[in-house]
Amino acid sequence: MPKSSGPRSYLVLQNYIGGKFVSCGNHIDSYDPSTGEVYCKVPDSGKEEVDAAVAAAKEAFPDWSARSPQQRGEILNKLADLIEANMEDLIQAESKDQGKTVTFARTVDIPRSAYNFRFFASSVLHHTTDCSQMDHMGCLNYTVRCPVGVAGLISPWNLPLYLLTWKIAPAIATGNTVVAKPSEMTSVTAWMMCKLLEEAGVPPGVVNVVFGTGQRAGDALVGHPDVPLISFTGSTATAQRITERSAPYCKKLSLELGGKNPAIIFADADLEQCIETTIRSSFSNQGEICLCTSRIYVERSIYTEFLEKFVAAARKWKTGAPSDPSNNNGALISKEHLEKVRSFVALAKSEGAIIHCGEGVDQLDLPEANKSGYFMPPTVISGIPDSSRVMQEEIFGPVTCVCPFDTEDEAVARGNGVRYGLSATVWSRDVGRVHRLAQKLQAGLVWTNCWLVRDLNLPFGGMKHSGVGREGGKDSYHFFTEVKSITIKH
Repeated sequence: MPKSSGPRSYLVLQNYIGGKFVSCGNHIDSYDPSTGEVYCKVPDSGKEEVDAAVAAAKEAFPDWSARSPQQRGEILNKLADLIEANMEDLIQAESKDQGKTVTFARTVDIPRSAYNFRFFASSVLHHTTDCSQMDHMGCLNYTVRCPVGVAGLISPWNLPLYLLTWKIAPAIATGNTVVAKPSEMTSVTAWMMCKLLEEAGVPPGVVNVVFGTGQRAGDALVGHPDVPLISFTGSTATAQRITERSAPYCKKLSLELGGKNPAIIFADADLEQCIETTIRSSFSNQGEICLCTSRIYVERSIYTEFLEKFVAAARKWKTGAPSDPSNNNGALISKEHLEKVRSFVALAKSEGAIIHCGEGVDQLDLPEANKSGYFMPPTVISGIPDSSRVMQEEIFGPVTCVCPFDTEDEAVARGNGVRYGLSATVWSRDVGRVHRLAQKLQAGLVWTNCWLVRDLNLPFGGMKHSGVGREGGKDSYHFFTEVKSITIKH
């Protein structure tokens, strides 16, 4: 990656409002997690900037919403082309900004960002509405769907461009205009995308991006009377605040929140495949994915063998400089987050748990340039009760806990014994059992003998404290439109 010419040569981002880049008076420091150094200044926007962005979005709405889905889809496809044409720059930027490996950004984040636009450009063409006849009344009923207006989109720092585009694409494909607020910790790829919007043919004001914190920019956006709809991905605590701020305005909300996702592994599982996949599901992207596995329940007869093999595999999952293609994990997002994740490991230790590998056990051998980065090796814990905060709270780092179980019913009860319900994985060759567990587990997504296999047509989202609403082909279409029932008497 190119080095900055001197300690004061920062990348300075600008808001994108009404088709123009607009400077901001105040900025927030953004760090390169792999070095611990400030490298970027992000606008610290507030009410004034959000008001301007909402006004631009409102002004653009009549023309944009009047275009056909095909016309809008052509623009989304052009934007996907441009993301692909700028793929390498976006990959490097995402890795530097977020701390993830260049490999992960190359195989997951940026290709999926382009695909999000292609998927919704096509998907929006294939929905149909309802019609019913009431011949005895001489009436015909049918439904139409209309865009809602200005959509407020707030995206997180773990998969920055991937999750921002997952919101922008369906919002504008269905005819809404948007004001987006990416995480202040990972704003660079959103800013780079803004540079492509005009060339793609996105009219001024259709996509506005306001950078800043949740407390200032996010709060102004969710509390704005002219933003009838909010899509948010992030923490449950922030979602509670968004719900309170939105309540006076009866806004439509889609909230994709945390997870404390169980893997339930039976003695008849294909152990080799299971361990390989469960290492990935526990530690991918530094464990900073809402779908990561953080509680592993293993049938007692194979528990000792599983634990031994799993710890050995975890030790081979390499952590280090994100630019090194031999590394599986890069750095965690921030110093504060690293300290939070470490504090959970310390808590487990204080409660008598065994730390088999990782934090406090294995030393990382980091290059000189990365010695101050926010790195943590994959950490495997056992001997911890389900009641512990380590087993109840989302850690969102490379930490997973392994416990034995005896019966199927026990595994289900323990799998369900947290306030979250986002995803679960089940490992067994017994077809009846996997169907039974899929029914009983309180999770929006259940994978059996695999992890993170996604058909974007199908609903994505969680139960309980893991969120409200679903996203996906049809679900996003329904969320980003209002349905109207029309009756004609003839």
